[in-house]
Amino acid sequence: MTTFAELTTTRVSQAEANLIAPETREELIDAYLEITSSEAPHLIIAGGSNTVVADEGFPGTVLAIRTRGIEREKDGDSILIRAEAGEQWAALVNQTVNEGLSGIEALAGIPGSVGAAPVQNIGAYGQEIADVLERIELLDAETGEVSRLSAEELGLGYRTSSLKRGEHRGLVLRVELRLTPVPQGEGAPVKYAQLAKALGVELGERVDVTAQRDAVLALRASKGMVLNPDDTDTYSTGSFFMNPIVRHEFARDLPADAPRFAAGEDEAGNELVKLSAAWLIDHAGVHKGFSLPGSGAAISSKHTLAITNHQDASATEIAELARFVVMRVMQEFGVVLRPEANLIGLEL
Repeated sequence: MTTFAELTTTRVSQAEANLIAPETREELIDAYLEITSSEAPHLIIAGGSNTVVADEGFPGTVLAIRTRGIEREKDGDSILIRAEAGEQWAALVNQTVNEGLSGIEALAGIPGSVGAAPVQNIGAYGQEIADVLERIELLDAETGEVSRLSAEELGLGYRTSSLKRGEHRGLVLRVELRLTPVPQGEGAPVKYAQLAKALGVELGERVDVTAQRDAVLALRASKGMVLNPDDTDTYSTGSFFMNPIVRHEFARDLPADAPRFAAGEDEAGNELVKLSAAWLIDHAGVHKGFSLPGSGAAISSKHTLAITNHQDASATEIAELARFVVMRVMQEFGVVLRPEANLIGLEL
């Protein structure tokens, strides 16, 4: 018996999963086409790092992606990395950094699978997968055909893509990244202020990819964002909420010390600003370690953006705490926080 607690990093829901876990590309294609040809519900899961399943479980088939394989090809001054969807993202980053390749070193320590990375357009410390993604191989849910979609076709944005928005429906089979070989000591420019401070350099300064990777891992660990079986602060989905993006006019009415970052313009040409969800949560009075009375769910003691399974929490308790956070931020600042985590059978 495999429970959803075993399949997800938040480790909630002891309900049994009706699980199939193909390990080869061919088996994965066959399994996906079989479950999608039926009207019965199905759930796709890989690393389980961004998913919280209700305590009663999921009433359908759960397809766990376990495919493995990484290919490398030199293409001009770049190296193309082709990784199967079931590969672990953190392991791929470590491999490429150890090979002296630059492009994803700041994405070290992010849990989850390679196949999920472009769906969410994962990003951290000044990098995101959109910077290096060449294309994906997608198994189309309607036609059963395998197609190759470029990064441009995926419409990548802040924690979103055409896959997440439902504009393309299917299963990611393989991801192709374009990385850059760099001499030791001459890695990519540091693009994130907190990372630059940790490294003791100025923004834009070039730092060895190994040093950047190690600094990122240390920063993530200090926030409970690197999986550790001995630390319940890491029993989470990482960042539970997305940083909200609002109009510049709205952001002007927030306290002067509220962090804000330029986020381009909307379709109407209005200037947009990205806010810090962690700052909003903390300044709404929900501090590190906060827990509702009698609940096993808690805000991480290291970072207000993570909701953790602190002490045998239920999925219901995770959702209750998330709803409380949303309510407090709305009351205090008029900002609606939206979950980054996928909630299965749960609502906020």
